[in-house]
Amino acid sequence: MALMPVADALSAVLAGAEPLPEEMVALDAAYHRTLARDLAARRTQPPEAMSAMDGYAVRAIDASDLSARLKVIGEVAAGRPFERTVGPGEAVRIFTGGVIPAGADAVIIQEDTRVDGSHITITEAAAPGRHIRPAGVDFREGDVLLTGGSRLSDRALSLAAAMNYPELAVHRRPRVAVLATGDELVMPGTEPGPGRIVYSNGYALRALARAEGADTIDLGIAADTVASTTSGIRRAREAGADILITTGGASVGDHDLVKQSLEAEGVDMAFWRIAMRPGKPMMHGRLGAMRVIGLPGNPVSSYVCAYLFLVPLIRALSGRKAIHHVRERALLGRDLAANDQREDYLRAHLAEREDGALIATPVTKQDSSLLANLAAARALLIRPPFAPAALKGDSCEILIVPE
Repeated sequence: MALMPVADALSAVLAGAEPLPEEMVALDAAYHRTLARDLAARRTQPPEAMSAMDGYAVRAIDASDLSARLKVIGEVAAGRPFERTVGPGEAVRIFTGGVIPAGADAVIIQEDTRVDGSHITITEAAAPGRHIRPAGVDFREGDVLLTGGSRLSDRALSLAAAMNYPELAVHRRPRVAVLATGDELVMPGTEPGPGRIVYSNGYALRALARAEGADTIDLGIAADTVASTTSGIRRAREAGADILITTGGASVGDHDLVKQSLEAEGVDMAFWRIAMRPGKPMMHGRLGAMRVIGLPGNPVSSYVCAYLFLVPLIRALSGRKAIHHVRERALLGRDLAANDQREDYLRAHLAEREDGALIATPVTKQDSSLLANLAAARALLIRPPFAPAALKGDSCEILIVPE
């Protein structure tokens, strides 16, 4: 089978990925969830004209010059309106957030007044509307302020609360199950024996999935047998996983049994090799409603493939409007040789020049097993298939990876 181009592989992974059903959650549980519907304000904010400062509510015509002397007839605090109308020559003591009483059309701040018993004199002339927040200056009932498909930020939750929503309709979180394979793997904290390595891929993959809003299921490590691998696949289905991620066993060796096991369980395979580096031996298929992504075992390949394919899939299932990574422009920090037929994603350091331009310098060693280089990288520098040699300072495309 010919290597599938990266763009075609991503299209296959995302094919038919519809948002998961919606559910109602309390505001405190909605952070970073995806809003399922447009949200219209249930109230006008502020509902009435309110003071923006501590001072005195007055009729501007009565306080237009510094000879004004006004009688204080009452007080307004937030939540305690003044019931009378302000008449000629009158003022009402008012505090920030207090409702502007009828008859008043300006506020003189307290620093611009002098108190003389039950009267005030002014040191700054009033102007109509000054220091007043008009009714609806923030939003009005019926205004659509949050749109379906947006990921709810901390600020969006505050806005939803002000719009008078105690709970929100959001899409269900995708459930991502991670199954490692390989007799050579041991858990962190274990002393590896001869030929063994410490398992690391799952920790990055689950963290990446959770950062995108998914719930994760750790299926542990399967031995290099069809029986053990198929058992893990069945446990993913029983747990209700929307996505099953396997790591390792995706190459063509005699002990790489993941594809065989997936097909034995009825997975309809869409592809199992793609034209990218790192990550050529990646697989994708469907088992009923569960989507399967088979990642390579090398940690860099595993992470880069997950970042490129798993993240957009989680976003699509979450109902997000924006699911694709945004490519940015940078300048090469060193010369690069011509590329072959595979699309390269080079780990790179980033620096910023005084003029704001980003400088992307690929690390020298790009071996797909080097975790230290991956952890230190801030970007993936994209080299298209058959890209010609490039010189330091040439323009390039990058994906900035999470800090």
